[in-house]
Amino acid sequence: MEIKSIILRHIKMDLLTPFTTSVGTEVDKDIILVEAKSKSGLSGWAESVAITQPIYNEETVETNWHMMSDHLIPLLFQEPVQHPDEVSERFESIRGNFNAKAAIESAVWDLFARENNLSLSKALGGVKDKIEVGVSVGIQQSQAAILKQIEGYLEGGYKRIKVKIKPGWDVEILRAVRNEFPDIQLMADANCAYTLKDIEHLKQLDDFGLTMIEQPLDHDDIIDHAKLQAQLKTPICLDESIHTFEDARKAIELGSCRIINLKIGRVGGLTESKKIHDLCVEHGIPMWCGGMLEAGIGRAHNIAITTLSNFTLPGDTAPSSHYWAQDIIEPEVIMENGYIHVPEGPGIGYEPDRERIEDFTLFSKVFHK
Repeated sequence: MEIKSIILRHIKMDLLTPFTTSVGTEVDKDIILVEAKSKSGLSGWAESVAITQPIYNEETVETNWHMMSDHLIPLLFQEPVQHPDEVSERFESIRGNFNAKAAIESAVWDLFARENNLSLSKALGGVKDKIEVGVSVGIQQSQAAILKQIEGYLEGGYKRIKVKIKPGWDVEILRAVRNEFPDIQLMADANCAYTLKDIEHLKQLDDFGLTMIEQPLDHDDIIDHAKLQAQLKTPICLDESIHTFEDARKAIELGSCRIINLKIGRVGGLTESKKIHDLCVEHGIPMWCGGMLEAGIGRAHNIAITTLSNFTLPGDTAPSSHYWAQDIIEPEVIMENGYIHVPEGPGIGYEPDRERIEDFTLFSKVFHK
């Protein structure tokens, strides 16, 4: 597989509705699209999940563009790529910058699958033909508003409800949700909003039969999560703390979590995702795929990785219409009775809509080998 060029496009898309977490509110999404073109004439596609402000991690859209342009693409072009696993090895000299690395590597994975006439799911070793879909509910203006929104999602067929929480919007909200919907699969996502001083407060969450509480403590913490997990009956799920196989190994050994949320962009790509998946299989740690408000191309990569056997919990892979008036792929991602059927076509299984992408593009640049 000889890659002859990389095209970066900075696009901007408006969300259908604002999405609020403990760290802020998003009303639109800046995305860097990566198109990797080979001498065969085929293209592989991916998205960077970085956002405009360094509030989820240290990366931003601007720093991703710089890292890809000035460091990662030149490394990629040094020699032909026989297999996508080589890409992460080639990027090892660059520390961090996982979102940027994942965007380049994932585009190569899509290209590799297309050149071998394989679905990306099959290329990764996936075993499912459909995946369960959960949905994330942002912080709302009132208790009544969140209950109404959840009711609509359940009527739509979603298999799991994740409620964003923060101090002052947690115990009473979750109690109200559980009282209204006693049998649903329910989890809470704290986005690092608490400290060990909140242990007694967080113990109250054990009353609500939660599937998990996601990332209650600092974004880079593993040790304090182990202390908290020892005090909670509710499983802790780590998100922001897990960037690498080694992070996952240490968290599991310390007892910092009982579940891991995998985000392709957060861990640097699909190759590292597979390694973390296999580690979790070995240790009996269930997994699910988290979302970063991806457009259709990034969502297609999430669908593919979720077909691996140990993704046993519904992920945040809602259909296109949940986020966008128009997505950038054909066909758009759809959900039927709480499931997304995995596409069987080559690569990600969806075709980028070039005309629509052009409409959303702010600027682009072509890099030739």
